[in-house]
Amino acid sequence: MATVRPFAAYRPPSELSEKVAAPPYDVINSLEARELAEDNPVSFLHITKPEIDLPVDADPYSDEVYARARENMAQFLEKGIFRADGEACFYLYRQSMSLSTGVHSQTGIVGLVSADEYESNVIRKHELTRTQKENDRVRHMDAVQAQTGPVFLTYRLDKALADLMASRCEAEPEVEFSSDGVEHQLWVINEAEVIEQISTQFSHIPTLFVADGHHRSAAAVRYRDKRRNENPAHTGDEAYNAFMAVLFPHNQLNILGYHRVIRDLGGLDAQGLLDAVAEHYDIQPAKSEAMPERANQFGLYLDGQWYRLVVKTNPRDALDVSILHDTILEPVLGIKDERSDSRLDFVGGIRGQHGLEKAVDSGEFVAAIACYPVSIEQLMSVAKQDKLMPPKSTWFEPKLKSGLLIHKLD
Repeated sequence: MATVRPFAAYRPPSELSEKVAAPPYDVINSLEARELAEDNPVSFLHITKPEIDLPVDADPYSDEVYARARENMAQFLEKGIFRADGEACFYLYRQSMSLSTGVHSQTGIVGLVSADEYESNVIRKHELTRTQKENDRVRHMDAVQAQTGPVFLTYRLDKALADLMASRCEAEPEVEFSSDGVEHQLWVINEAEVIEQISTQFSHIPTLFVADGHHRSAAAVRYRDKRRNENPAHTGDEAYNAFMAVLFPHNQLNILGYHRVIRDLGGLDAQGLLDAVAEHYDIQPAKSEAMPERANQFGLYLDGQWYRLVVKTNPRDALDVSILHDTILEPVLGIKDERSDSRLDFVGGIRGQHGLEKAVDSGEFVAAIACYPVSIEQLMSVAKQDKLMPPKSTWFEPKLKSGLLIHKLD
């Protein structure tokens, strides 16, 4: 059963929250981070993307970058940009955004979850991770002595928790602001009886699922191991034995496709790729809109032209991202390991068709493949079977802001 604990978060004063809050470190590149943080000395990007305070050609994985993160964190604490709550609390975090189907709203409980339960599969995973990105997060935690971005977890809807959250959200939020079309609200729960109620209710929930944040959670466990090995007086109660998470009920999640962009065709020309793809797909040139409309369908952007790819024989129960790997990425393009092959990169679903066209038209990539979203039921099914999806299979929207709450580890 799941252990979810309150904690005394470090957070900015309410009036600074909007300026401090930043996108997750891994959904923007260094150039985008520089632009977002320009003229904003309290942007959390100075901590999560500290290369923005160094020359443009700085290696984001250099010792100098992690040292700057350490310096910036110390300055934020010294200036009171982050202040510790005086007692352990739970927090409610609500996000609302307009979609074509109406307003989407999701409300999660922010607390600490157990690294031990991650290892024992109470917290289940569904994606492979990239070693370089895990290494980066371990080094970042070591530098700033904090978990700076929450892991996004989900669980089967629990009515008692849902009722409690709905009731608490009737009060005025402590933090409220809009950014990039998303409204963000934060409530603090510090009453002992309510904290106990939340912890007890989660103790009846058998499984939590990592929705987003596989690298952060895997790195948190590796960091726990590092600190444990360095601490001869380790008890298991230290702050590094847990990691910060936002836990949302499964029925509130909004999943978009996670798309692939390819730097070269492995010796093929455009027609050669189309000929090879035709073995498994019906290929239909598309005049404009080519994003997949259902499962077993992909969009291919190549030489300025969109094609709709429809799987000829639907593999039973196979995920689209797995079909793509098994029919195009590995056999045709020779991309065997999606975690490490530098010829492959990923574009989040929120960037849409235009984002894929831009990536290819820039000349950095030669082709883009749009994928249909994985469903939450597919995600849970894969995780419960101890199976793994290819990396970057799911894109959740809206993204959790970083910098509203941090978990200090010292």
